[in-house]
Amino acid sequence: MNEVLSAPKWDMSVVYPGLDSSEFRAGFEACQVKLSKLEELFDSQDIRSGGEKSGSTSRLDTAIVAINDFESDFETIGSYIYAFVTTDATDSTAQAKLSELMKLDSTLRKLKNRLAAYVAQCDVKQYVSDSNVGKDHEYALTKMKVLGDNQMSPAEEDLAADLMETGSSAWGRLHGDVTSQIMVTYEANGTSKTEPMAVARAMAYDPDRSVRESAYHAELETWKQFEVPLAAAMNSIKGETDVLCTRRGWDSALARTVFNCNMDMATLDAMMGAARDSFPAFRRYFKAKARLVNESNSLDWFDIFAPIGEDTKVWQYNEGAEFVAQQFSTYSDKMGDFARRSYAENWIDAAPASGKRDGAFCMGLRADESRILMTWKPSFGSVSTLAHELGHAYHNLCLHGKTELQKQTPMTLAETASIFCETIITKAALSTGSPEENLPILEQSVQRAAQTVVDISSRFLFEQAVFEKRASRSLSPSELCDLMLWAQGETYGEGLSNHRHPYMWAVKPHYYSYSSFYNFPYMFGHLFSLGLYSVYRNDPEAFKARYDTLLASTGLSDAATLAKGFGIDITTAAFWEGSLATICEEIDQFVELTR
Repeated sequence: MNEVLSAPKWDMSVVYPGLDSSEFRAGFEACQVKLSKLEELFDSQDIRSGGEKSGSTSRLDTAIVAINDFESDFETIGSYIYAFVTTDATDSTAQAKLSELMKLDSTLRKLKNRLAAYVAQCDVKQYVSDSNVGKDHEYALTKMKVLGDNQMSPAEEDLAADLMETGSSAWGRLHGDVTSQIMVTYEANGTSKTEPMAVARAMAYDPDRSVRESAYHAELETWKQFEVPLAAAMNSIKGETDVLCTRRGWDSALARTVFNCNMDMATLDAMMGAARDSFPAFRRYFKAKARLVNESNSLDWFDIFAPIGEDTKVWQYNEGAEFVAQQFSTYSDKMGDFARRSYAENWIDAAPASGKRDGAFCMGLRADESRILMTWKPSFGSVSTLAHELGHAYHNLCLHGKTELQKQTPMTLAETASIFCETIITKAALSTGSPEENLPILEQSVQRAAQTVVDISSRFLFEQAVFEKRASRSLSPSELCDLMLWAQGETYGEGLSNHRHPYMWAVKPHYYSYSSFYNFPYMFGHLFSLGLYSVYRNDPEAFKARYDTLLASTGLSDAATLAKGFGIDITTAAFWEGSLATICEEIDQFVELTR
């Protein structure tokens, strides 16, 4: 359990020997059979819009128990296949299985729509009063009723689910397949290198400015070669989302996302307004960093992630992983032991590879197990990313024992544990070093905050503008680039030079999902976690007694109600301003250290 692997790849063989194994085929077929039986059950119980309401308590009990049972198995099969697709987009067997999986997902989506439609016509309060299953799933049922009220006709919902497989889901897969196979040629130390896009983008962290600049220009030139199919994917997904949201009665795609995030529009406005008011402070940080890296008063895009400090520490994977485990243990033995368990059981895929998806994520696999994908870079940023993704995995651990419907955590609250764990690591690193040693770590902390506040705001503005314009017509690649440059200007302002990144719309996979506005939840999670961390510092033992319960309850109530349990009111700008003030203090420290 104490061995820490170097640049590991995750181990999926503990689930099945391989995608071509008889064990996997049997598991996949069993999942297909189970789904067919679930469909038969829904038919026999008349779970649909206009279905028989007599005996609705027993009907709903049966349907809820059955769908929870199926989704548990479906998650394991889906995560297993996704593990191969995301680490090697050229794996034709994995791609074929993913396509088959999407057919099952389409059927499941139809059954969920039927359940929501049935719940919408029932007396939910009475059902919750009469049934233990209902009591256990009260919040999920309350949300389901709203979703049921915002549905098209059953025939239209079935058609939409079928078409999504060859519509937005297919366009999203195209983006993932294309971008994971792109190769970039750039100059580094007098040598021409051709590497996967994920590796070339990682050069943004290189200490050599000429390498960063070369990789940046090469990256933009390469994105331009792929802009037409990626713009087609963007237009198709946003167009489908807009049409379906309108037909289902949502005011907008944003309104649907806010509802799915278990919050309200007033809370979003309060948070985004507080973020906007903090931009001048972040611009002071950008200017201070610019003076260090290029002796100017504004950052070039390829300097945003430049390491700071003459003796920047090189973090190899084994050292970074052990540091994370040690610091988690200062919070609790449970959290530290959990990190070491993830290393020992090979949950993490951190080695760079051709065909591997860029970025980082954590996905639940089975029971209390998760899997984490990232590409390790020898910087403190990767240490923070590892802590972040392990935070998601710890959240999954706390959710273990809940049903699938009870575990449905919105994106906003899904970032709670990840940012909290990241904060533990950063504060620990800052507490042990000299001012010179702390400068790069402090800069990493502020840099990440700038990404979740300033850059996320730019992505939010961009997506709002895309939806607004896409309602009338498709947007060309150049128009998408112009919108991205506009959004970056509105947020980074004078802190960023004219060397910006017009193709960030092509880079980020979050835009290529029916789940629109996959951006502001990161800001919510970051600022909400800073508020929780302040509560923790004020009374550690009392906080620990409630924290795991909070993580286990993220699918059982709305965000505002859960926050009140810690004395936090997220509906006011004051809370968000308080969390941002903590970041501004770090900006002040950074500016002072760089004078």
